[in-house]
Amino acid sequence: MSALGKIIKIAQNRFTAGSDKVARRSPVPVLPSADYDAIPEPLSDHYTLGFAKTDIMPSDIAKKKYWVAGYRINNPATGVQDPMTASAVWLDDNSGRGGIFMISIDNVGMSSYDSDIIKESMREDLTQMHCRGVYIFSTHNHAGIDTLGYWGRLPRTGRDPKYMAILHDGVRRVMRAAYRARKDGELFHGTIEAPDVLRDTRPPEVFSKTITRFRFAPSGGGRETWLINLASHSESMLGHNSLISADFPCYMRREILEKADAEAIYFVGAIGGQIRPKDLDENNVISTIQCGVRIAERVMQMTDERKLRPIVNLITQPFYLEAENIMLLAAAKINIFRAKRRATGDGALGYSIETEMSYVNIDGVPMLFLPGELFPELAYGGFLSAEESGTGLGPEINPPLLTDIAQDKNLLIFGLCNDMTGYIVSPNDWYLHPEEPYINGGVDRHGAKHYEETNSLGPRTAYVIADQFAKIMSIVRQSAK
Repeated sequence: MSALGKIIKIAQNRFTAGSDKVARRSPVPVLPSADYDAIPEPLSDHYTLGFAKTDIMPSDIAKKKYWVAGYRINNPATGVQDPMTASAVWLDDNSGRGGIFMISIDNVGMSSYDSDIIKESMREDLTQMHCRGVYIFSTHNHAGIDTLGYWGRLPRTGRDPKYMAILHDGVRRVMRAAYRARKDGELFHGTIEAPDVLRDTRPPEVFSKTITRFRFAPSGGGRETWLINLASHSESMLGHNSLISADFPCYMRREILEKADAEAIYFVGAIGGQIRPKDLDENNVISTIQCGVRIAERVMQMTDERKLRPIVNLITQPFYLEAENIMLLAAAKINIFRAKRRATGDGALGYSIETEMSYVNIDGVPMLFLPGELFPELAYGGFLSAEESGTGLGPEINPPLLTDIAQDKNLLIFGLCNDMTGYIVSPNDWYLHPEEPYINGGVDRHGAKHYEETNSLGPRTAYVIADQFAKIMSIVRQSAK
């Protein structure tokens, strides 16, 4: 065993012993099962929607060192290409049950630690607004300021507390502004296929080629609001970049505003393993603008729509995810990044991360809000065979498909919701470096690299996600009865 491997083994043993002591001192609470907040038929003839957006840039970015979140550590920003923003939508079906917030932030991800700070600080506002759900998403932007902590000058965190306060304040501000901007109108759901926009860089080549849009048209006319879901990493600024940018979502939104007079808010889908834009220019700025414009053009070509009745049903279930990634646990222990660690006794190290998932159904459009980067084949199928996989294991060891659990092949995946728990990898192709797990990406028997496993909580993540979703859908179906 290598010297580094021995150090990892010692650290693993200490974490296991430490979790036992913590568990004896403070038992982990049992998380309650959630209820499905649902109505079978609309109680109104219209939706109410409010939209707002704001920049979330620090004023001292030209003077202070901020770390670019993506590709490599210790990459200080050298300038600004375009501003990071936060956008918020308030959506109410006017059933008397209240509305929901869907927030999109141009960052690489945000842990539940920060999402909880925002929600807790808004508690009185949310009560007065009669809000029944807050969903804070990240666009997984690899050209933004580090909001997780991984990309600083290790062992120091890259997560700047003063910037996080700016971000928190911006999200609170945009939520209040969206609520004030409420208008009545109609909501439409549409899709368009875009097979030539994205590529999958890790076998199997499985990804959603569909762009989904929810289009809100206010009564009496005026500027529309478009909610867009696309399964892509936001990384057209490329790996050599050191400029702060919101990446292609910035230029997609600008193009839609200019050409269609509509505000757009962007959400990522199942982006794991790794789904990203294709045919990019070597010039990172040109590639980003071109990518945003190309996606906007596809969205604006959409004609396949149906009007949605005012029904927004939802359930949010907290749960524990086993954490076997020794590096992520160590980073959380010394506050390189923040996470809700719990000594559950589960897994090899005895620790889990407390997180949550949500199922939202808007008049028959099913959506699963997940806290990480899902490998698309876990939703849609198309796993590697035993001969193709890095482990030699077949697809029969994988959990049921999420679309099968939902009993709906049109299940929409929204990633990085209210938390960032890393990649959710297919178990039959899960492979780690045999001596230096979670530090060095393993190279399997086919010579394929397995980087994503080093940024995942562990090998059981996909099983837990499927189990929790199955429990949610059981509650949903029982409610329907």
